[in-house]
Amino acid sequence: MVNIRAFRGIRYNPAKIPNLSAVVSQPHDRIRPELQDKYYALSPYNIVRAVKGKECPTDDASNNAYTRARDTYRLWLRESILTQEQTPALYVTRQTFPLPDGRIKTRQGLMAALAVTPYQDGIVLPHERTLPRSMADRVNLIYATTANFGGVFMLYAGGDVNELLNPTIESSPPSEFRELFEDEVIQQFWAVTNPDVIAAVVEAMAAKPNIIIADGHHRYETAVDYRREMQARYPDTPPETGFNYRLVTLVSMDDPGLVILPTHRLIHANKQMSQTEIFDRAKEYFKITILPDRTALETALADNQRNSQPGFGFFDGQYALLTLRSSTVMEDLLPGHIPEWRLLNVTVAHELFIERVLGIDKQAVAIKEQVEFIRNADRGFATVKEGQAAYLLLMNPTGIKEVRTCTAAGERMPQKSTDFYPKMLNGLVILPVGPEDRL
Repeated sequence: MVNIRAFRGIRYNPAKIPNLSAVVSQPHDRIRPELQDKYYALSPYNIVRAVKGKECPTDDASNNAYTRARDTYRLWLRESILTQEQTPALYVTRQTFPLPDGRIKTRQGLMAALAVTPYQDGIVLPHERTLPRSMADRVNLIYATTANFGGVFMLYAGGDVNELLNPTIESSPPSEFRELFEDEVIQQFWAVTNPDVIAAVVEAMAAKPNIIIADGHHRYETAVDYRREMQARYPDTPPETGFNYRLVTLVSMDDPGLVILPTHRLIHANKQMSQTEIFDRAKEYFKITILPDRTALETALADNQRNSQPGFGFFDGQYALLTLRSSTVMEDLLPGHIPEWRLLNVTVAHELFIERVLGIDKQAVAIKEQVEFIRNADRGFATVKEGQAAYLLLMNPTGIKEVRTCTAAGERMPQKSTDFYPKMLNGLVILPVGPEDRL
């Protein structure tokens, strides 16, 4: 049973922060130093100061990015930059955005407090592997601040929850704004306080057997560890204590605005092998098609997607399409996995090309020692052309059907298999999760 609750969220005070555009941010793992600088310049109250504050050369155990996040958060509460709701609420987001082909999509999410349970309970299911360094960073932040500044993005089956919410939110004006990085996305936000609507939504979610993490595995796994530790320290606290819950944003898998983008791979390994040597080794597994330019490569890659042919694009100055020769290759090498997992584009790229052809092992990939994950293909091509990376692997997106199938079978996809777009923002509402906090 999926157990969600309304909660007394902490939000930016509209009397002091009338426009959320200046204070919200991308999730922490999207915030590169140059974007961090822009958020800092945008407003002294931008949530980045709590989510991913700047590090200093003099940082130590008593003064660092995490202690400064704590102190900043507490200061904003004292100065009423942030204020807490008087009554429990659920929160709704709508994100309207263009696709590259010009189509306009809208995706709706429900923000709520989710009762934290370990994966083995079968209520919350992961779909991909976690990067260990992200886990450590989020652990440090939650212990310092005892707050969730953004939600874990989760997926549920059916569209009944939106049907329950829509009459209420469509009868009241939303907060409307844009975020600095994904500025093409129109963001809308509502607080829902009607107790009858809240009760109906909570009941509808409770009828669902499980939900899937779309984005934020490390944040959820941190919440599980944090809850376990807090329960050990404070065994007499009631079930509605903050640390038993995690702020999440729930989206229907049937939502027509649910979009997954590809995550491409930049390979930073030294060119120990020539392209001839690489292709000679790759021919054992792949059919290799040399193409004249980027347009031809992207067209061929799209054809692969339509024909359900696993593979990826390759660029090292020359353009090539690598297509899996036969599914029996994957069956022979990875017999313990379901066919759908074996034939994922990302599985084929990692298991066959990155590991067996290039010789980069899973540990090196896990710590991003030689492999960088990027959304922007333009940046990938430019990085290789400038000599800052050896190769670009151009990927097709993973489909939601593949996510559902692999998750239901308990298969975790390779890290960064999916890029759900647009991202869920930090700073819309904060869930306090300290031992003294109650929903």
